[in-house]
Amino acid sequence: MNNYYLLGRSGLRVSRLALGTMNFGVDGFHKAYGKTEEEAEPIFRAYVESGGNFIDTADFYTAGESERILGSLIKRAGNRERLVLTGKFTNSVDPGDPNASGNGRKHIVRAVEASLRRLGTDYLDLYLLHTWDRITPVEEVVRTLDDLVRAGKIRHGGLSDVPAWYAARAQSYAEANAMSPLVTVQLPYSLVNRAIEAEFVPMAQNLGMGVTVWSPVAGGLLTGKYRRSAGGMDGTGRLTNPDAGGATVTDHDWQVIETLESVAADLGRPMAQVAINWVATRPGVASVVLGASSAAQVRSNLAALDFDLPPDARRRLDEVSATPPALPYAMFTPEYQSWIVSPGLGVGDKPVGYHLPVFNAVNS
Repeated sequence: MNNYYLLGRSGLRVSRLALGTMNFGVDGFHKAYGKTEEEAEPIFRAYVESGGNFIDTADFYTAGESERILGSLIKRAGNRERLVLTGKFTNSVDPGDPNASGNGRKHIVRAVEASLRRLGTDYLDLYLLHTWDRITPVEEVVRTLDDLVRAGKIRHGGLSDVPAWYAARAQSYAEANAMSPLVTVQLPYSLVNRAIEAEFVPMAQNLGMGVTVWSPVAGGLLTGKYRRSAGGMDGTGRLTNPDAGGATVTDHDWQVIETLESVAADLGRPMAQVAINWVATRPGVASVVLGASSAAQVRSNLAALDFDLPPDARRRLDEVSATPPALPYAMFTPEYQSWIVSPGLGVGDKPVGYHLPVFNAVNS
């Protein structure tokens, strides 16, 4: 898998498919489907031995155990400098301490130091705000990330699971004050969840932030291991396990699944590979974060970019997964835009070639 993109408007080269390690460890919130270090090692090795370099973790995953296991595996492999290691902060690490969570400067500095110790490294390549806390001023977050870059604790900063206006404000503030730009925004995206397309993708494309995607197979829903039943859904996995959160599947979701199954059968590919391919080749997407329960699953997932989706297959998937845009986004469609300027008047953008090409536009 020697296929890399520049991440956002940066010089950082990352694999188009990243390894998520939320299931490394058997403690904390994610213990219902966690892996011991011995079980995690073949997953890690299958990824890096296939050429992957982009690895995603967070201090919240399995109560810090994900970071400890990952640090041990990296040390054993001796490949730290070859990896783009991503960490995250926000969630509480001490319920009794009000400053041991959220996105304030005190917690960010405490969190990065703790993550570096668990990972056994002196820097992170990418450090993300994990979730918007609705409290901390965006200026405080951006300044703290910039300070960490200047201190050498992190190489780049980014965001995960925030409103689009927040990400736009953060990037604009960084640019206006000559601080380190944010190079990515990490968001959920799949054939059954295309909500980011209205705001986030154009925001990221215009402000130089590569979109990194999580949950491209919707927690396993798009893999074919779950089936519609009179009781709702049959299958063994997280989505039918109440301890792991469960799931609600709509009629629209089942229509998407049925079309995906048909397309995958026509292509002779697993449903998961087709679902991942569709996401990875959408506008604005720089990399897709994939979890795996085995080395075999890693190798199968990495083969998702070994083929091209035929135009008709892509059209079928696009159409069945689309949802009508709500207002005001419906007003930005070609039908509504014809009310603004008559197409017959020939008013439009500059001709092709007027704008100088942006080297990284296709990659971010």
